[in-house]
Formats: sequence, C-alpha cells, structure tokens
Amino acid sequence: MRKLTTLLIATAAVALSTSAYAQVVLKASHQFPGGKGDVRDDMVQMVAKDVKAANVGLDIQVYPGASLFKPNDQWSATANGQLDITLFPLDYASGKVPVFSATLMPGLIRNQDRAKRINDSQFMKDIRAEIEKRGVMVLSDAWFAGGMASKGGCVLKPDDLKGRKFRAAGPTFAGMWESAGASIVSPPSNEIYNAFQTGVVNATDTSLSTFASMRLYEVADCLTAPGQNALWFMYQPMLMSKKTFDRLTKPQQDAIVAAGKKAQAYFEGKADEINKEAIKAFEDHKAKVVSLSDADYAAWLEVAKKSSYAQFAKDVPNGQKLIDEALAVK
Repeated sequence: MRKLTTLLIATAAVALSTSAYAQVVLKASHQFPGGKGDVRDDMVQMVAKDVKAANVGLDIQVYPGASLFKPNDQWSATANGQLDITLFPLDYASGKVPVFSATLMPGLIRNQDRAKRINDSQFMKDIRAEIEKRGVMVLSDAWFAGGMASKGGCVLKPDDLKGRKFRAAGPTFAGMWESAGASIVSPPSNEIYNAFQTGVVNATDTSLSTFASMRLYEVADCLTAPGQNALWFMYQPMLMSKKTFDRLTKPQQDAIVAAGKKAQAYFEGKADEINKEAIKAFEDHKAKVVSLSDADYAAWLEVAKKSSYAQFAKDVPNGQKLIDEALAVK
C-alpha cells in the first residue's frame, strides 16, 4: 500500500510540474520557401522543434514564404510585439534604422570564416545593441555569402563596371557600383531573370542561394563567387520580440535561447556547402566562375571607402567607428 501511495504522489508531482507551464503558442514568420531545403526555413523549423521537445509549455507556429507578413513589414511587427519571431535580412529595415546598412556593406565581412569571427567582435556587439534598443533581440547570427552575376564578361576589377547596367541589392552597393562607372537599374527582384534576357540588366549582386533559386545561371555567363575575398555578405539573423520574450517563464526563455544557438551552429556548419551547391549550378550550365584576388579586393575597398563608407559615415552617427570595427577583425 505504501508503495502505491508513493507512486501516486510521484505521478501527481510530475503532472503538477508539467501543468505549471501554460501552453504558449508563438508565431514565426519569414519570406523564404518552406519545406524546400532553404537553410533559413530549416533554422526556424529547428527552433520550433527543439522548443517543443524541451517540454516547457511552448509551441512555435512557422509561417514561411511571407504567408503571414510581407518581407518589409516583419521588422516593425517584431519590434512592436505583433510578431514573435522572424528570420530577417536586417538591411531591409535600414530605411527605418539607417545604422542597419552596416550589415550589407561592401567588403566588411570578406569571407565565411571571418563571418564567424565577426560575431564575437565589438562591431556585432554594437549592432546587437542597436537591435535591442528597438525592442528586438537576436536568437541566431547568420551571414550569407554572395557575389556578382554578369553577362558579357566577368566582374573582377572596378574598371569592369564601366558601361555596365547593374541591378544592386541595396543602396550601399549601388553607391559603390555607380562610383566605379555602372548605371544603376532597379527592376523588382522577381524580374531580374527577364531583365538579363532582354538586356535591361547585364550584372547584379545578391546571395548565392538567391542566384540559385532565381536560376540566373541560365542567363548569366559569369559568376564572381565569394572565395576568400568576397565583397558581398548579408546579415540575416533570427530575431525575437523582446515583448514576447519578457512574457515567457525562465525555462521557456532558456529553451528558446538554447534552440537559437543550436540553429546558428547548424547554419555555420552548412554555409560552405550552400555556397558550393550554388557555384556548381553555374559550372554545370557552363558559366565561368571566378573570384577576387587580394589585389582585386583591395581595389574595390578603395572604391567603397570613397563611396559607400563615406556616405554611411556622413549619414549615421558613429558610422565610421562601426566600419573600422568590422575591418579590424582579422
């Protein structure tokens, strides 16, 4: 009888400890394809799965493919607590928060190994502080490598931009390309493929994964791949509303922070593979694949200093300090 009583007490204790957590359902939104192997969706789904497995009364419902919020609306929705979690290209919010342009700035990151090291730098401490000032926190850091796709010759040196019709990913790059002699044209991203076909555009820059998903290897004849001297890296972190986070219990907070760190490690382990897959798609379609030499990179950095960097330093308080902090990471 005593054994039965002990067993009943133990069972009741477990039931009480489980029910101590009211079931909370959070919403996660991002713009990337769901269920198709996009690493950004994989990261968010991984966090949802790990948080559920932690058994702390927390579920995350994931809305991929901009099915809940339009891409540019996700920042404000997260900051004001309307959206709980997003994986978001931070530069998209630079119209509202100009300092975020530092996260899509020519030449600052340079290569995937340096991207990992920069996450522990003063530069990133300052960026995260700017994010947190606005009611948002970082769950996972993720830097995506990119390059330049072109038709009618490769883009390696600043002189290669003379007479080019360039579709730029953002204002910081547009400033540098224009300074090197390109004409900036701005078709929407979903029209870039057709713009290459019709000659409206003959060069563009974006992430390697986007080049692959757009099938630009079918219409471009050269890819300037990241290699050891990439000009193009974009910060696409997983973010969480501080309002939501602060409402969670300590075990729930711990579970979501741990899941975010695990998702970041997963991305960092996959980053080189993602880059290689995109490069292979260009090679398979007989496009030329090149990368910048140290001298090419240095030449572009000089153009960036006189254009994008100078404009950023002028427009953003402590802008030059941020640039210097990023470039100081070896």
